[in-house]
Amino acid sequence: MPPRATLRTTAKSLPEHARGHNRSLVLQTLYSDGAMSRADLARATGLTRVTISDLVAELIGEALIVEQGTRDESRPGKPATLVDIDRAGFRILGLDLSAHDVFRGALLDLDGRIHERLTAPLAGAGGEAAVAVVVDLARDLAARADVPILGVGVGSPGVVDLAGIVLTAPNLGWHDLPLQERLADALGLPALVANDANVAALAEHSFGDALSDTMLVKIGNGVGAGLLVGGTLLSGARFSAGEIGHVVVGTDGGELCACGKHGCLETWIAVPRLEARLAAAATPAERDDILARAGERLGIAVAPIVGALDLAEVVLSGPAPLLDGPLTRAALDTLRARTMAEFHGDLSLRGSALGEDIVMRGAAAMVLSGRLGVS
Repeated sequence: MPPRATLRTTAKSLPEHARGHNRSLVLQTLYSDGAMSRADLARATGLTRVTISDLVAELIGEALIVEQGTRDESRPGKPATLVDIDRAGFRILGLDLSAHDVFRGALLDLDGRIHERLTAPLAGAGGEAAVAVVVDLARDLAARADVPILGVGVGSPGVVDLAGIVLTAPNLGWHDLPLQERLADALGLPALVANDANVAALAEHSFGDALSDTMLVKIGNGVGAGLLVGGTLLSGARFSAGEIGHVVVGTDGGELCACGKHGCLETWIAVPRLEARLAAAATPAERDDILARAGERLGIAVAPIVGALDLAEVVLSGPAPLLDGPLTRAALDTLRARTMAEFHGDLSLRGSALGEDIVMRGAAAMVLSGRLGVS
């Protein structure tokens, strides 16, 4: 029988732990609030001026923050010198491996703005050939950076553990692939790899309008979800939280899924399946009916999760022409019909405004969190 989990750590708190926390607190405050003086930082963080002075000097020495001149003040005395994160001094290399035909990559600044883009056709590659495409794409992007790269973030399909090992990504023929380690070794840069839907949820949290308790459903070649509860991303006991694509929705059978079951959510709303059914539709009314039935199945799959986790909103990420309209309306109607109106009557279901850049921007958010402790 496995040992019981404890709610409180039994490890001794060391001085370096407090210093690491204080560093992250200073960086998070500057990242969120912008340039301020050392005195402002002390007031905002609750740290002493001596501690702030030492941390600022350390972070300036590491080129993570910079002085930005003095603030115009009418008060007598020496004007305060402002400091801020060096937002233009670094790039983040973000990769999106979620599409079935192409890998996307970008160089982003610390505010998540994209400065360079590249794509690499997959051309049916799998296994080591697909890994080579990823590495070559990352190298090509790194060569375009004119400032240091803070780190590499990757959103990969499949189940990915906390060490960046792709445990399984069947469409790419990857099993137990240490992609994070492979990229770090190939590029000589810190790298972080996570499931693409989880990475998309991070993007919505950092650069979108996500609430603290949110489910992001990513609909593309497959279907997956990222779950934020209390602002924290859930990974699950086997790193597969949010793997809803192969949940059977309904008891009326359905199309055969690649996993061998009939009627999985992916057979209803994965983009290739949905587009194929829409192409065979004879009239606009038939098309709307196809989308509505897909939305109903999405609502069936998501409703128990909304109820179990008391989520405030569901965000959809995928092709807007498919998701906007009948599909979203039917999904929301089904959600409300299958949850308690007292608690979920005002549940929000909306599309993401981040478009196809969502995974690359989430990769940037992951690097910011992992390298600087900010979000």
